[in-house]
Amino acid sequence: MAHDGQESVTETVILPDLLVLTAAAVRPAEALLQAAIVRVRGMVSRDGRVSAGLLEQNQTAAHGLSWLATYVESLREMQGWADRLLAEGKLGEMEQVIHQIAFGEYLGQIRGGIPMSQGEIVRLQDIGLSRDEQSALMQPAVETLIRSGNSQAARMRLVSCMRDNHGHATFGTTGLDDELEMIRDQFRRFADDKVVPNAHDWHLKDELIPMQIVDELAEMGVFGLTIPENFGGFGLSKASMVVVSEELSRGYIGVGSLGTRSEIAAELIICGGTDEQKAKWLPRIASGETLPTAVFTEPNTGSDLGSLRTRAVKTGDDYEVTGNKTWITHAARTHVMTLLARTDPETSDYKGLSMFLAEKTPGTDADPFPTKGMTGTEIEVLGYRGMKEYELGFDGFTVKGENLLGGQEGQGFKQLMQTFESARIQTAARAIGVAQSALETGMKYAEDRRQFGKQLIEFPRVSGKLAMMAVEIMVARQLAYFSAREKDEDRRCDLEAGMAKLLGARVAWAAADNALQIHGGNGFALEYQISRILCDARILNIFEGAAEIQAQVIARRLLG
Repeated sequence: MAHDGQESVTETVILPDLLVLTAAAVRPAEALLQAAIVRVRGMVSRDGRVSAGLLEQNQTAAHGLSWLATYVESLREMQGWADRLLAEGKLGEMEQVIHQIAFGEYLGQIRGGIPMSQGEIVRLQDIGLSRDEQSALMQPAVETLIRSGNSQAARMRLVSCMRDNHGHATFGTTGLDDELEMIRDQFRRFADDKVVPNAHDWHLKDELIPMQIVDELAEMGVFGLTIPENFGGFGLSKASMVVVSEELSRGYIGVGSLGTRSEIAAELIICGGTDEQKAKWLPRIASGETLPTAVFTEPNTGSDLGSLRTRAVKTGDDYEVTGNKTWITHAARTHVMTLLARTDPETSDYKGLSMFLAEKTPGTDADPFPTKGMTGTEIEVLGYRGMKEYELGFDGFTVKGENLLGGQEGQGFKQLMQTFESARIQTAARAIGVAQSALETGMKYAEDRRQFGKQLIEFPRVSGKLAMMAVEIMVARQLAYFSAREKDEDRRCDLEAGMAKLLGARVAWAAADNALQIHGGNGFALEYQISRILCDARILNIFEGAAEIQAQVIARRLLG
């Protein structure tokens, strides 16, 4: 269907035997990755083992390998998505165009250079691959997809299909089962009704998300979504958590992130808590009666958690905590802190750390931190404002001995590592939601705004931006869903979760930046919500493991 002066773009943009073509292109990409792993391992190994010093010395190559692996996994998951839709009779025109553009673009970037950030392009020679090794991509299927997959005609056709589908949250078929789509529909309606109309006002006024919203989320089961039923939760899958986080974050990242605190705390307790701690805390978290916050990061340590200096000294049966923490989200009105502190003063690495379920009194606007032994100062931020960020000080703060997680000192770092898979999957979901919000906001503006006698969306470079947002959002979705499925099957998925978070964060920022560009000067005005979406998107490349740290973790796994 043509729209308002747009020339009709025929369906011939879809390449013949598309899924056969894309399946054939996956194999040479996988072969290239295996060659790259061998090359980079040779760069960073000494005496047959990966050397931390050599890994840092060859950081661009190592991180480039991580991005290459992320792209190859993306192609695999997109192929799986398309194959499943075909088997179910759901592979429509829009899905085929998304699939085709994704392969054309990502294969082209693998060959020509993958953007790790705006100013950092990693090329195959940077990873140590010779010309002969790079020629693994010189296959007919790859050549066809690079040449014709992501054409202007394909991008314009995709946007036309999106317009027929109202460009809403679930453009295209996501490949999830009916139960998960029902959950998505429920939370999409909640976000549209209760969050979207108010989010920008909360942001501009720098206000906490109203407790009414928190209470409604509790009633809907958000805080107990993945907590087992015998502890008061719903016992649903991590995939359901991804869908809920995605839709709520599409409304406002702050609302989507409320569940993150409960997810992290519950995972810590489920994996590392005693039976008594599980029985006490999990039902309270599931019901929303107890709101938790994560208290890990310290000034001057950032991602180097092994260097934490906050001390917890045992005095009688309890512990006394002294030190400082920073970038603590939603700290003021929560009831319990998952607090990481050093219990062995003789150590200077992660081995001396312990995790506590540190109880506190929720604050008010007049007195945000009434608990004895702790103080807090708000950190003013660009975006991600709905829960507020704080720097906390502890001086003689008491934690009950019974609230040492697991009842054993020195297990804190190990316990925290067990939560990283879920936390990064959840962050990938939040990134997808923010990216989707940017797409929908940009698309609506492009349809509403007229320049030179026609809608902005009729201009190829505007529609091209919208098309690439849609494509990359679907790619990031499939990575996140795959990671969640692996987690639900109780398979190790730190690699997959890291890839989903790494790509999702970049996609969110690109989508927000491009949507603001579509707005032109209006996008720079605070009154337009895209200004908030841009600020909210920027944090995703930093928290839950900055992009550079994430790439380092992926590289170590690939090379191990």
